[in-house]
Amino acid sequence: MEKNEIKTNNFSEAEMLAKQNKMGHMPIGRLLFGMSVPMVISMLVQALYNVVDSYFVAKYSNDALNAVSLAYPIQMLMIAVSVGTSVGMNSYISRKLGAGEVESANKGASNGIFLLVCSSLLFAALSFAIKPFFRLYSDDPALVGLGVSYLRICMLFSMGVFIQLGCERILQSMGKTSLSMVTQLIGAVVNIILDPIMIFTLKMGVRGAAYATVIGQWIGMIIALILVLGKKHEVTLSFRRFRPCRETILDIYRVGLPSIIMQAITSVMISGMNMILSRVLADVGGKAATSIVGVYFKVQSLIFMPLFGVTNASMSILAYNYGAGNRLRLVKAWKLTLIVAICIMAVGTLVFQLFPAQIIGLFDHDGSITSGGIAAFRIISLSFILAAASITNSVAFGALGRGVSSMLMSIIRQLGVLLPAALILALVFHRVESVWWSFFIAEFAALAFSFIVLARLWKKEIAHLPDGTAV
Repeated sequence: MEKNEIKTNNFSEAEMLAKQNKMGHMPIGRLLFGMSVPMVISMLVQALYNVVDSYFVAKYSNDALNAVSLAYPIQMLMIAVSVGTSVGMNSYISRKLGAGEVESANKGASNGIFLLVCSSLLFAALSFAIKPFFRLYSDDPALVGLGVSYLRICMLFSMGVFIQLGCERILQSMGKTSLSMVTQLIGAVVNIILDPIMIFTLKMGVRGAAYATVIGQWIGMIIALILVLGKKHEVTLSFRRFRPCRETILDIYRVGLPSIIMQAITSVMISGMNMILSRVLADVGGKAATSIVGVYFKVQSLIFMPLFGVTNASMSILAYNYGAGNRLRLVKAWKLTLIVAICIMAVGTLVFQLFPAQIIGLFDHDGSITSGGIAAFRIISLSFILAAASITNSVAFGALGRGVSSMLMSIIRQLGVLLPAALILALVFHRVESVWWSFFIAEFAALAFSFIVLARLWKKEIAHLPDGTAV
């Protein structure tokens, strides 16, 4: 009888915490700002992992930079699986908290972490079979060897980034983004300190860059676990008597799998772009352009990560209020997110238009990629405003449990439009600069698709939700 009373009291306390969740009553503007700032900082810090690696590797040699750039699609694939699974877990937990189903939210957290552990073990096993991937782009054994050395370490010890991201999403689903920021900051600082030491002082080259990255990620994971397990939250992560729940896993992947596919498509797109540049345009500077692609995607993350920080914060707000059946707060959060996203990307566009030479010069060991990089940065950045709106809509689809629509957007943008347009432009004009216009064409197509889907979703479902309050 006493045990039952304890369970009842604990459950009631958890329910009380869920009802007091700030995402259901705090003014939307203050809520989005308060949740976004830590996440923006967190995302920027996350972007520094790859940017710092590329900066120091570029100082080591251009071949090392090219090898790390060619490895980037596989790193993106790891991020796709870890972030996608975490997004599905985040959406699941937020919706259950909004509906007052605390025990289901707890189950979502434990099953999500379980999936992340399994995924990291899969990548660790695949780390011993990556040499054929590098041979797609180069027949140079030295370049292939550098790429394999770097990527194998990142894959073998990938559990750090998987669990770190999962714990951060658990904190974010409860609106506690400032705690998740701590893990990113600590991990990034460790990476930044270790990079020059391991690359130059210890003379480990690209292997040093890889070890610096995974050490930072594992320290971030440890801090994240302490924050999730060492403090009382609405959501409790526990593996006592844990058994995987098929229903919960399917619900997580209902949003998470499309998100994984959506982000994995970016990996396929970068690989395809490298193939077009290194094979179709090899005689007009295409091989050097693969380094430009690698630098671009890492530098542009410093612009896009603040956008992702805001939209990820809004995802929890949107999912919570959708679960709570509050249409006015849902719509207000979407509109405010869209405005902020456009402002962020407008600033990013100005930076890439005004300072491309200074940016690309940081990664140019011998002056061979700066002129081509200037053209790439200026042309591609013209699509940033369009990307702001399409990403906002894509996150809204995921928050409402419509991950398939987000996935279709990504397929249209990157596989259905961007790569075919890049190939056609390369064949017709046979100039590297012409390929960069495929980014603008693809973003325009994705944005048009997103508003068509949003209009249908509004008519079918959102318009029928109760008004609620719009504070």
